[in-house]
Amino acid sequence: MSTTIETTATSLLRFATAGSVDDGKSTLVGRLLHDSKSVLADQLEAVEHASRSRGQDAPDLALLTDGLRAEREQGITIDVAYRYFATPRRRFILADTPGHVQYTRNMVTGASTAELAVVLVDARNGVVEQTRRHAAVAALLRVPHVVLAVNKMDLVGYAEPVFAAIAAEFTAYAASLGVEDVLAVPISALAGDNVVEPSAHMDWYGGPTLLEHLETVPVGSDPSAEPARFPVQYVIRPQTEEHPDYRGYAGQLASGVLRVGDPVTVLPSGLTSTVAGIDALGRETDIAWAPQSVTVRLTDDLDISRGDLLAAGPAPAPTKDIEATVSHLNERPLRAGDKVLLKHTTRTVRALVKEVSYRIDIDTLERRSGAEGLTVNDIGHVRLRTAEPLALDTYSANRRTGSFLLIDPADGTTLTAGMAGEAFETVRGDDAPDAPEEEDWV
Repeated sequence: MSTTIETTATSLLRFATAGSVDDGKSTLVGRLLHDSKSVLADQLEAVEHASRSRGQDAPDLALLTDGLRAEREQGITIDVAYRYFATPRRRFILADTPGHVQYTRNMVTGASTAELAVVLVDARNGVVEQTRRHAAVAALLRVPHVVLAVNKMDLVGYAEPVFAAIAAEFTAYAASLGVEDVLAVPISALAGDNVVEPSAHMDWYGGPTLLEHLETVPVGSDPSAEPARFPVQYVIRPQTEEHPDYRGYAGQLASGVLRVGDPVTVLPSGLTSTVAGIDALGRETDIAWAPQSVTVRLTDDLDISRGDLLAAGPAPAPTKDIEATVSHLNERPLRAGDKVLLKHTTRTVRALVKEVSYRIDIDTLERRSGAEGLTVNDIGHVRLRTAEPLALDTYSANRRTGSFLLIDPADGTTLTAGMAGEAFETVRGDDAPDAPEEEDWV
């Protein structure tokens, strides 16, 4: 059974790309799609036509991903572009994210579910401020694998010392952020060197091409090694002649493995029961693992509703006081005293922003005062008080049940993406004073 779980978990790789302006990221993604034969004929024809209209002799592969008119006119990536493709060895969901500092929120969105991040640098410029920012965001989001793609090696004569120096500098910086798995690959996206096919110009490089690494990198942790977390999405009670007493709890297993006979705790109430049965795709089964969508039946009739969490194994203690690292996504600032809605898995509760503890300078990882609140693209640390207790894991332990959203209660717009716990162990300085005690508003 463990083999089946592993195969299912690793058949799909979600990865994100990021790079500074003019580093050739869109060309790299286009080359990856083109050379892996993942571009339809009509798409390629449209790109060739657009390239000719701009006076270019060869197809501009960057146009395969820069879909917005403003992106094509300015030659930059603005929004997150998702691409789906497959090779005989693996299926992929690619999130092509912007590199500009003003679009940091877009990179956070695209990389939030990624298991691998490709950070692109120009071999002529090396590691720059934006490169460090992209590495920091990947570390913040706990992306387990990072690839440094050193592009435009053709413009530095395919020189190994240039590549080696850049790779050493980036690897050291990533390690300081807690990123343990980094692979550096020398490429030329324009010429196709080491993207899909090995380069004849860099025989000194003995590692895999970019696609080979994407196809073989181990992704998807063993679900059996994680505690089971099952957010209840819907309570099923048909009350028909055929199923007069059926009571099932439907949802998607966020992490871990559930088996018939497993003891579970219902959070936040703390009630306990045992898994009596699991229904998947209309059939009974003895086992389910993340991220399967199933219906769980318990041995006891408990008061369980949407938003409750079934936990097997060590369970987080429900709390109304939450400290979290957040990335602010909205033009409206987030300030202490703001009343918001907090959405965690399938549960939404009222919350109060008690304090914006500090902002993180993403370039230096230093703490800055949070007195003025957070503006769009800011990353910082907040303290929240919720109306009802929530069972959150720390984000470092569980990306699914350690994340949440802050929502504007007036119009339902998303304000902030949150990650329970501290972002970086290496954050330096602490100018933020202790928060004053405040009476609950809920």
